[in-house]
Amino acid sequence: MAEDLVADIEALEDKLAEARASITKRFIGQERVVDLTLSALLCGGHALLIGLPGLGKTRLVETLSTVMGLRGNRIQFTPDLMPADILGSEVLETGKDGSRAFKFIEGPIFCQLLMADEINRASPRTQSALLQAMQEKQVTVAGETRKLDTPFHVLATQNPIEQEGTYPLPEAQLDRFLVQIDVPYPDRGTEKDILLATTGVEEDISHQVFDPTTLMQAQVLLRRMPVGDAVVEMILDLVRAFRPEDPSSSQRVRDTVAWGPGPRAAQALMLTVRARAMLQGRLAPAPEDVIAMARPVLVHRMALTFSSRARGENLGKLIDEVAAGFAASEAAA
Repeated sequence: MAEDLVADIEALEDKLAEARASITKRFIGQERVVDLTLSALLCGGHALLIGLPGLGKTRLVETLSTVMGLRGNRIQFTPDLMPADILGSEVLETGKDGSRAFKFIEGPIFCQLLMADEINRASPRTQSALLQAMQEKQVTVAGETRKLDTPFHVLATQNPIEQEGTYPLPEAQLDRFLVQIDVPYPDRGTEKDILLATTGVEEDISHQVFDPTTLMQAQVLLRRMPVGDAVVEMILDLVRAFRPEDPSSSQRVRDTVAWGPGPRAAQALMLTVRARAMLQGRLAPAPEDVIAMARPVLVHRMALTFSSRARGENLGKLIDEVAAGFAASEAAA
């Protein structure tokens, strides 16, 4: 059984390497962004991509749809968007014989990969239309529950600088995102490659590597990957270290954090460390994976106190500091 598991994981790792190579034909560079997005899909979760306009977030999602073989839809969130524009609605239809009956018209959420573009521009009422879908993979319209396609993933984007006319996502919805992915500016070499690759007559085309069935099989296989006791204990210690009321938290955390991550954060870390190990060609996660995944998994599941916000504190930097302390302790041991 163990030999079969090893063979299956190694075969999947080869397939993931091919998928990554196909993605980078159209989304050049930004390896960490690509790996984090692939990790979210491997774990069966959703991702929130935060970055300035023009950094390729839409291009990445479109490329992922092609490479993973998923039927995708895109919704441009605006203040006047209504829940029915996402979920669909019932319309009264008249038949040829004059009979009338209600018919349900599916909204764009009925797909396998949904791009929620600038999700914070829609009103809270419309944002909440995604809550049930993201958690339960189903929606309720006109009193009837309808299953969504499988697999179902939401990749949402946000612009971090433009706050006028936006509605910050509530904590309950942020917690539904497996990871928050910060999309930075490319370095100079990568930007040169982008210019040369995208301003000519032709562009490279990504090819399909996965399909819905093989992706779901990969998601099951990922959950079978063993996780050592030391990694499990490190995940628990790290998550609990950011809860200000926990005895293990530092005075720095107690002075900075209003509320910390819950058990769903620990679950997300358990899954994402496996995905990172798999993407790097290893058969089991290591403590370094926990340190690497701490920021994208935890940063949107915590909040600063009012005084720490006034001081200009940053959650991402705090997570990096605490995780670095864990890494130093691990190295010393």
